[in-house]
Amino acid sequence: MPQTSLTIATNGPGLYEFTGKVVDFVAGTGAEEALLTVFVRHTSCSLIVQENADPDVKRDLDAFFQRLVPPSDDPSMRWITHRIEGPDDMPAHIKAALTQTSIGIPVARGRPLLGTWQGIYLFEHRARAHRRDVVLHLA
Repeated sequence: MPQTSLTIATNGPGLYEFTGKVVDFVAGTGAEEALLTVFVRHTSCSLIVQENADPDVKRDLDAFFQRLVPPSDDPSMRWITHRIEGPDDMPAHIKAALTQTSIGIPVARGRPLLGTWQGIYLFEHRARAHRRDVVLHLA
């Protein structure tokens, strides 16, 4: 069962596409049919499959989540008690809970079966730069 880890550098909130790295990994394994699991080893970022043709989609998704879950120093978030790691930390955990930390993607003919405009993204929810670990596993 082939497996690898990727490190994705982020520089603040937003979507970071890494579809090409996933496609290269799958092709390099020689697997024709499998299930690819993509898993992020963190609790303040997440994974999504989303449109990769129009950059407005990325901007709109980020803006939506910023409005949905603002930083904990926003007056609407006074109820938050976990504040030790800064005003973006607990909101980042909430955003990760609303999305996902693992994605299953079927593989056929040696390629992930993504749709024409689908890309795989790490969705960073923290304000500062991070290095995020993503595990790719084929079974």
